[in-house]
Amino acid sequence: MNRSELFSIIQKKKSFLCVGLDTDINKIPKHLLDGEDPVFEFNKGIVDATHELSAAYKPNLAFYESLGVSGWKSLEKTVEYIRSKTDEIFLIADAKRGDIGNTSAMYAKTFFETFDFDAVTLAPYMGLDTVSPFLEYKNKWSVILALTSNRSAADFQYLEDKNTGDKLFESVLKTSKTWGTTDQLMYVVGATKAEALENIRKIVPDHFLLVPGVGAQGGSLKEVAKYGLNNHCGLLVNSSRGIIYASSGEDFKEQAKVKAEEMQQEMEQLIKGKGLI
Repeated sequence: MNRSELFSIIQKKKSFLCVGLDTDINKIPKHLLDGEDPVFEFNKGIVDATHELSAAYKPNLAFYESLGVSGWKSLEKTVEYIRSKTDEIFLIADAKRGDIGNTSAMYAKTFFETFDFDAVTLAPYMGLDTVSPFLEYKNKWSVILALTSNRSAADFQYLEDKNTGDKLFESVLKTSKTWGTTDQLMYVVGATKAEALENIRKIVPDHFLLVPGVGAQGGSLKEVAKYGLNNHCGLLVNSSRGIIYASSGEDFKEQAKVKAEEMQQEMEQLIKGKGLI
């Protein structure tokens, strides 16, 4: 999927919502636990309830890997189910890989061949060697960690280069944007750092940004849109806990849909205000 195709999905659904499938076996509704694959059944319910309101899904691999082989099977079934449900979804593997050489190449094969993901999150600490194997795949995306929303992000991401005056996350953006095109590279920018988006947009005006932290982490969708929207939207805003755990009961699907609709409706007004639909 290229950038124009992703934008077309956003325009059609009037939504730049990404639903995070951070599926914790300890948090899903109890009535699902007696089934053969509770994680998949939960994901299936969330997808059924939200796929018309969402532009993207983002399974967080830690929640699947922690379950061993059964978790990988649940992930595989989830990806296959999403693909069978609709071809109007951008699918992100939230894996945060960051290695080089043959290891990086095998990670790329895992997410782009073994699993049919459109994109994968990557930590760029080891430089271009980390990302280059992923860039060899046509219509696939590398989502590079730039400025994250966690409290200790300041430990490294705001360190300043005394020669250029750039903070480390700004150096990441300036250097990595030369590695590929706007159809290949996307950046993670936390919603709790919304005010930083104005400067980030000066560095990467045309790239898509994946923005976690709206909802449960306290980020403001309106602020993110104010600083982050560009002329092809350029945003995927992720919400995980606020949607998928809206209810712990048998009405979890219905309540997830309510929360997703609330975000979609706000997003529709924001992109209408920008003249994008």
